[in-house]
Amino acid sequence: MEGFDPASSFGPEVATHYDDHPRGDEEAAVAFLLEYARGRRALEFAIGTGRIALPLAAKGIQVDGIELSTHMVERLRTRPGGDQINVTIGDMSVATTGHRYGLVYLVFNTIFNLLTVDDQIHCFENAARHLAADGYFVVETAVPHAWITPGKTDYVRAEHVGMKTVVLDVARYDPVTQLLEENHLCLTTGGITMNPIVCRLITPGEMDLMARIAGMQLIERFASWQRTAFDAHSSAHISVYGRATMS
Repeated sequence: MEGFDPASSFGPEVATHYDDHPRGDEEAAVAFLLEYARGRRALEFAIGTGRIALPLAAKGIQVDGIELSTHMVERLRTRPGGDQINVTIGDMSVATTGHRYGLVYLVFNTIFNLLTVDDQIHCFENAARHLAADGYFVVETAVPHAWITPGKTDYVRAEHVGMKTVVLDVARYDPVTQLLEENHLCLTTGGITMNPIVCRLITPGEMDLMARIAGMQLIERFASWQRTAFDAHSSAHISVYGRATMS
């Protein structure tokens, strides 16, 4: 997408409204992550406004974060408990906190925000560098086929149709680069606004290979935070990785 800059895609307007519509899976996600943290310190890549970090910290886990957008961090600081979270400003594929953790996690398709295979591999390597010897790296993403129909490279979907507001999701997928260029158009009686984003979609198998390159291996995989079995019909996955030397 010409002119798109991932570094500025989560600016002040996005940060201001990011928490307006919770996904509803926060409680289940926190319960899942608690099991792997085992009372130890945790690190969230792309911590954002603290949607997961804050309720996890409220359970007694010390949570640190890495976040590229200063605007998202500013929003985090305004939320209860947000001033207690240590956040390193930087790119999650390379930035470091200088600590090791029992749990590193990355949720809600955010690995897709890295737009090259090298950057995605570097993200796995950075997670491995932050892991304690017996730590876990947890990643949540959609499965690409849930977004892209085989043989189709573009689509328009109606996300909301109201009396005075219509929201359309307009997207184009390049199977060579694996980049999904997407723009959410909000049409109202007052005008049109656009919210563009570009993602690089990868399959669970590609993620497993990236983990191997980083010295980790798949431990478990589920279709949801509730530990639903992952199969060919799953639209998302929660993958748990550990160091390759783990039994």
